[in-house]
Amino acid sequence: MKLSARIAAPVAALVLAGLTATACAPQTSDTSAKGDEKSGTLRVWLFQEVGNKPKEKVVDEAVAAFEKSHEGAKVEVEYIPVDTRAQRIKAAFNDPKSAPDLIEYGNSDTAGYVKDGGLADVTGEFGDWDEARDTDPIAKQSVTVGDKVYGAPFFVGVRALYYRTDVFKDLGIEPPASQAELISTAKKIHKAKPDLYGLAVGGAYTYGAMPFIWSHGGEIAGESGGAYKSAINSEKSRKGIEAYTSLFGDDNCPAAKCASMGGNATVTAFASGKAAMAIGGDFSHAAVEAGSVKGKYAVVPLPGVAKNSIAPAFAGGNNIGVLKSSSHRTLAVDLMKSLTGKQTQAKMFDAMGFLPTYTDVLDNAAKKQPFVAPFVQTLGAGAKFVPASPAWGQIDASLVLPTMLQEIVSGRKDVAKASDDAAKKMDAAFADAG
Repeated sequence: MKLSARIAAPVAALVLAGLTATACAPQTSDTSAKGDEKSGTLRVWLFQEVGNKPKEKVVDEAVAAFEKSHEGAKVEVEYIPVDTRAQRIKAAFNDPKSAPDLIEYGNSDTAGYVKDGGLADVTGEFGDWDEARDTDPIAKQSVTVGDKVYGAPFFVGVRALYYRTDVFKDLGIEPPASQAELISTAKKIHKAKPDLYGLAVGGAYTYGAMPFIWSHGGEIAGESGGAYKSAINSEKSRKGIEAYTSLFGDDNCPAAKCASMGGNATVTAFASGKAAMAIGGDFSHAAVEAGSVKGKYAVVPLPGVAKNSIAPAFAGGNNIGVLKSSSHRTLAVDLMKSLTGKQTQAKMFDAMGFLPTYTDVLDNAAKKQPFVAPFVQTLGAGAKFVPASPAWGQIDASLVLPTMLQEIVSGRKDVAKASDDAAKKMDAAFADAG
């Protein structure tokens, strides 16, 4: 399978699966390694998952295979909390002596980490790696800044529309085929079943709002000559914002309850039976399966503006990169390949449900698990990303877009004023980033 390479910027942003970028670390004077040792201990920082044991098992197998084929090399893996990763990685960039050799990082952090001088340029090794030739173009962009590669994709994640099959059957309705139908269906359901949100939406759910903006032809920002300028207040972007914020209210998801909700909260509302629809990721599948709606839901791509079209999804995911300060560069690159190679990604999909970044491995995953199909369709229709600027970390951490959405749904500002104010904040961040 060859997924679409239509992209908005040369780096993907994260999801994760709920990851949020943070302000970038200050640039260090020189983090380059002094030498390339061919033995010794390599230190790896990976993210701690909610249920981490299956991930640990897959990683342990990859590490064991690496150590067996690299005599004299040992690997120490530490799982760090996602919510404190920014401080840990910032400290590692500023103190190379205490830094690990490899890190897992959200792909929205790529540009910032490269500007900080923390990640090693592995363009040559990646280009010579046979398996990398099957990396989907979208996934490869998540480790690319300019024409250089700074790591290897670990997994990719996108969102689609979860819906309650029992509710739809009871009301005699079909899954919406356009964005207008999505909005009207949500309100129809809430009217018929006032105890349910028609579509759970969140004022702090940036990545749930982005498909509405993109499907109307809007953009988060535009790039010219390496410089970024906000486009969130363009006419097309405002139409998307209006569509998303129209879902907040007593006819679907009351602003008093929904304005503060993020992505996890909207998925929880669906999984617990409080919503008839929700925008959730492939990575949300396990949580939904563990909820009260198990056996009573299905997933389809989130519809776009045109009937039977698919809204562009935010392509998130994580990567694994070698730090520039590593004194074991050759070994570290080999370990990166072991941790992100086809065999490991296939096992990680089975263990955690993370979508592989290789076209052939993703194909096999879709054949093994039917629930993957809507997400693969969504990727194939054309995923999009946040601006490939180190400023994105500051913009995201400062909650610029959630603040804009909440100002609108609360009635404090109209779409024009709120989007203009958000654009000013974004442009200030882009200017500061250089």
